[in-house]
Amino acid sequence: MLAGKIMLESSAETYRVEDTMNRIARAFGVHNPQSYATPTGINFSIDQAEAAHMMRIEKRTTDLYKIARVNSISRNIAAGSMNIDEALVVLRELHDKKFLYSSKLLVTVAALASGCFTIMFGGLWVDFIPSLLAGGVGFLGFLMFDKLVEIRFISEFVASFIVGILAVLFIQTGIGMELDKIIIGAVMPLVPGLHITNAVRDLMAGHLVAGLSKGVEALLTAFAIGAGIAVVLAFV
Repeated sequence: MLAGKIMLESSAETYRVEDTMNRIARAFGVHNPQSYATPTGINFSIDQAEAAHMMRIEKRTTDLYKIARVNSISRNIAAGSMNIDEALVVLRELHDKKFLYSSKLLVTVAALASGCFTIMFGGLWVDFIPSLLAGGVGFLGFLMFDKLVEIRFISEFVASFIVGILAVLFIQTGIGMELDKIIIGAVMPLVPGLHITNAVRDLMAGHLVAGLSKGVEALLTAFAIGAGIAVVLAFV
């Protein structure tokens, strides 16, 4: 269950979480493990007639490193090279490990990605710097509000609102040329691409509840981003 919790908190696909939990359980002698995961919780039992254990997943982020590490630990357990005590120690250390990248690096990469997306979508090179600044400041606002507010959609709304304000200011001061290209490039780091991919993958694997819930989450994120930009443009 700890392995499943780490994977779900890191935005792993639901089918991968259940498969990993079952493989670990079988490696330790459980013949008929029953695991059921959704984006917000895990249910696990060592057999159909045994008591089920539940664990809530309250906060999720994107950390592919942790997902890869849990998969590696699962393979070592299945291969017999790691016992249950060693696995528990390693998983607890991994669970307590902070995010792989610092906030400064995340903001820097988001800023560079924003500028590059603007060029990729047909923007002018004169819009590269405005999009870079708007995307970086907007993503910084997202990280700051995400720590203050538990509702993630508010953080995404505020971030896109900041992007919209900065984009309009750059156009009005003559620093930028194309408002739409600057906005599109700057909001791309906020777009829930991984959630959309996971939703489609879970639906294809037959996990309808998880697939639909992740799809709705991605839709609400897209709505929050669009609403933040719309509020700014409504007053221009």
